[in-house]
Amino acid sequence: MPILQFEDLHFRYPSAPQSALAGANLTVLPGQKIALLGRNGARKSTLLLHGNGLLRPSVGSVRVAGQPLTYDRTNLLRMRQQVGLVFQNPDDQLFSASVRQDISFGPLNLGLDRQAVEERVQQAASECGVTELLARPTHALSGGQKARVALAGILAMKPQVLLADEAMAGLDPWMSAQILTIFATLAAQGMAIMLSTHDLTVAQHWADQIALMEAGQVVVVAPPHELFRQPEWRQRCGLELK
Repeated sequence: MPILQFEDLHFRYPSAPQSALAGANLTVLPGQKIALLGRNGARKSTLLLHGNGLLRPSVGSVRVAGQPLTYDRTNLLRMRQQVGLVFQNPDDQLFSASVRQDISFGPLNLGLDRQAVEERVQQAASECGVTELLARPTHALSGGQKARVALAGILAMKPQVLLADEAMAGLDPWMSAQILTIFATLAAQGMAIMLSTHDLTVAQHWADQIALMEAGQVVVVAPPHELFRQPEWRQRCGLELK
């Protein structure tokens, strides 16, 4: 059963003359590793923001575990427990004084008791390799540390789907590899991962499926080995292997 579905999504930003999404469709299964590719302006980020309910389509629907998303407070809270979103810039997600407080924020909002919150914090910190940073102030972290702490804050909610918008942007190759390893481990445990990226090498060697976007639509979904045998798709969307 699909864990996340985008069904004929249409959306236009109020200040924009043209639609950002123009009938986008995509189905995400548990445990899948999907690389979301497309040139700048393809609206990859817009699609991800719909997956977390931060944007609401003018036409179409989002389904989480088969249930249509409605935009009342209760349903959004339930959905954001199931679908986590990691922003491109971790500073957009880190706002607490310390790492422990930041990772605790989501579980505390779920109304969990102190012991349950601490258990989630420790587990998420361990998964992301930031246990030794729990007492550190968030403003004193390096870029790579901030990226892993932001991810830990999402994992503490125990989502079934993780949406990551250019999660390795600005990171060195070693840290990017660490993030991809974390994603692969989570997928092996059954979490679906959808990663927006411009790096075709990452998409080719990490993803199970590639979803290629152009002009607000998902124009093809295929395994990497199939898509990279079809250079017309790369040329059409302005993508080339490095």
